[in-house]
Amino acid sequence: MGRFLKENYYILVRMILMLIYGMYGLSGSVESAGVPLRILLLLALYISVMTIKELLEVKQRSICLAAALVINILLIYFGGNCFMPLICFLGFEIISFFKGRVPLYFIMYLAVFTDSPLDNITEFMIVTMLIVFYVQHEYVVAGYEKRMYEDTVLQQGLKRDYETREYEVQAELKKNMLKAENQILSERAELSQTLHDKLGHNINGSIYQLEGAKVLLKKDPVKAGGMIQSVIDQLRGGMNEIRAILRKQRPENKKMALLQLYELCADCNKKGVEAELNTEGNLSAISDMLWEIILDNTFEAVTNSMKYSRCRRIEINILVMNEMVRCSVSDDGVGCENVKDGMGISGMRQRIRNAGGSINFETEAGFSVNMLLPLKSTT
Repeated sequence: MGRFLKENYYILVRMILMLIYGMYGLSGSVESAGVPLRILLLLALYISVMTIKELLEVKQRSICLAAALVINILLIYFGGNCFMPLICFLGFEIISFFKGRVPLYFIMYLAVFTDSPLDNITEFMIVTMLIVFYVQHEYVVAGYEKRMYEDTVLQQGLKRDYETREYEVQAELKKNMLKAENQILSERAELSQTLHDKLGHNINGSIYQLEGAKVLLKKDPVKAGGMIQSVIDQLRGGMNEIRAILRKQRPENKKMALLQLYELCADCNKKGVEAELNTEGNLSAISDMLWEIILDNTFEAVTNSMKYSRCRRIEINILVMNEMVRCSVSDDGVGCENVKDGMGISGMRQRIRNAGGSINFETEAGFSVNMLLPLKSTT
C-alpha cells in the first residue's frame, strides 16, 4: 500500500482536488428541490472522463481533456460560476499535459479576476497552491524521477558490460589454457616419435648383437667381447642422443609456469572472482629459479585475496624489463590497515630476499603485492 501511494501520489492528489472543487460546485448549485439532475450527470461525466484519461495512452488523453473542457463549460452554464475553481483546475491539467513552461502556470492568476463566488484572496491562495503543486512535480519530482531512470539504465548497461567483460576474460583464459595444453601435448607426441625413430633401430640392433655374443661367448670369446664392446658404444651413443633430445624437446619452464597461472585464474573465475593475467616483455629472459619464486608468491597472494579480501577482481601483471622483472598481484577487496607477517607473508619475503629482489605491499585501494626481481641472480 505504501509503495502504491509513493508511485501514484500525484494522480491521487489531483483526483482529490478535482473532487473537492466538484463538491464545491454542487454546494453552490443547490436549489429548493435539491441539486438539478443535469448537474449531477454532468459532474459524474466530468469525473469519469478525467479518471479514464489517466488510464489511456498519452495520444488519447487530449481527447479526454477536450471533452472535460466542454463538460466544464456546460457545468458553468447550468450550475453557475460555482464551478469556476473546477475549470481553473482543468487549465492546470491542460498546461501540464502539453508540458508548458513555468511562466504559463502563472497565467492562471487571471482566474482571480473572474466572476466567482469566492473572494479574490481565497482564489489567489487556491491558484498559488495549484502552481506550487504542479511546478514542484513537473520540474522537481519529475526531474528527479528522470535522473533515477537514467541512473538505472546506466547501471544496467554497466552490469551488462561487466558480464560481457567477464565472459570475454573467461573465454580468453580457456583459449590460452587450451593453446598451452595443446602445445605441450604436441611436444610430448613429437618427443615420443623422435625417441622411436632415433633409438628404436639402435636398441634393436644392440639386442641382436648381444644375442650373437651370448652364442659366441664360449666358442670365440675374443669376437664375443668385440661385439659386446660394440653394443656398449652404441648404447652410450644412444644415451647421449636421449640427453640431446630431452634438452631440445623439454617444454619450456615459461610455458609450464604460464599454464599454471592460467589455471589459477580459471579456478578463481569458477569461484566467482574475476581473475586476469597480463604479461609484457621477453618472458624467456626469466630464469627457472625466478619462475619458481613468481609462482609460489603469486599462488600465496591469490590465496590470501580469496580468503580475506572479499574481492570481486584479481589482476596478475608480469613485466619483463632490461635487467629486472616486476610481478604484481592486486585485488579490489577491503584491504587492511596493517600487514602482519604470518607464515605466508614471511615466506614471500624470504624467497624474494634470497633472489636479491624487493617486495612491498599496498593496502589503500584493495590489496597489492609488488615484487621486483633481478633477471641475473646476485646469489
